Amino acid sequence: QAEIEVAKLFDQQPNNRIRLKAIGGGGGKGQRILVAPKDYSGDHTKQVKDASAKVPALLREVLNEVKVTARGDNKNVLIELNIETTRHQEIQVIGNGDWCLTLGGRDCSLQMHEQKLLEVSTTVESIQHAIDASNEKPSQKKALESDLTILERMEDEATRFGTAVGLDSVSTFECIVDADQHFFMEMNTRIQVEHPVTEQITGYDLIEEQIKIAAGANIKDYTIELIGHSIECRINAEDPAFNFRPSAGEITVFHPPGGQGVRLDTHAYSGYRIPPHYDSMIAKLIVTAKTRPEAIIKMRRALEEFIIEGIQTTIPYHIQLMDDPNFNKGSVSTKYLETSFEFKK
Repeated sequence: QAEIEVAKLFDQQPNNRIRLKAIGGGGGKGQRILVAPKDYSGDHTKQVKDASAKVPALLREVLNEVKVTARGDNKNVLIELNIETTRHQEIQVIGNGDWCLTLGGRDCSLQMHEQKLLEVSTTVESIQHAIDASNEKPSQKKALESDLTILERMEDEATRFGTAVGLDSVSTFECIVDADQHFFMEMNTRIQVEHPVTEQITGYDLIEEQIKIAAGANIKDYTIELIGHSIECRINAEDPAFNFRPSAGEITVFHPPGGQGVRLDTHAYSGYRIPPHYDSMIAKLIVTAKTRPEAIIKMRRALEEFIIEGIQTTIPYHIQLMDDPNFNKGSVSTKYLETSFEFKK
């Protein structure tokens, strides 16, 4: 049946790839991408048939990867067009079943191997401030105005979505953005790794708010004032010089950064041993400043102060990202790190 459905989509969209995505996946797992019919030989009918023929084998790979092969497991798989040049943006949502509101957004476009590496805050206030400062640059102003319109639409949709389903948690409304269009991707009804980005610009502890909602507290009267700009770098035990190869072992030196507007969430310390079977993220470094340029400067300084020895980490990679002109302008996509950014070893 999946092969039939893919063939229908490919018949209409022969230039697009298609993604198979397990309902029970997450974090980049349980996904496979089918090559577009245009890349096969023959006429249109043969191209569609050959491209769709790959579905059964890839579907089995997807189900095996997320370990849903037993009787009764949720084997549902999404079949969706793979939008090629995208930004990954999400809206922080909170609701108690009766009401729902949003707490700004986050841009999570900088990814490697479909794993997020860096997240930045996106708010109506910050984009409007950037628009006001770009009066002498018409093209930049037009792009920012488009970003503002998309963000307002996503926040509106996230609020209506959460209200309609009776959302009673802290959740994330995730979208992919392509130029001036956006597409709903999924609603993650749990706390996200990048929640500190939102906490820093709202002043709310989202873990605390989630517990309050679960306890039935009446907390509708939020005073939402989105202040400043926040960036989070995921510090992973990986070697960016060798395609992000895992780097297990003992941390011999762990010197964290500090200062105003600098936050570090971590379980690591000097003497901590990273096992060979592990989640590679060992710390989240978050900075907050009044503007994006100021936040980038602060993040670069904090990264330089952050010393971890004994293993390889992504700290050098993030330092170079802070100097990248495209990142500084916000001109990145989900494939930017894999196709355009060159890490200097």
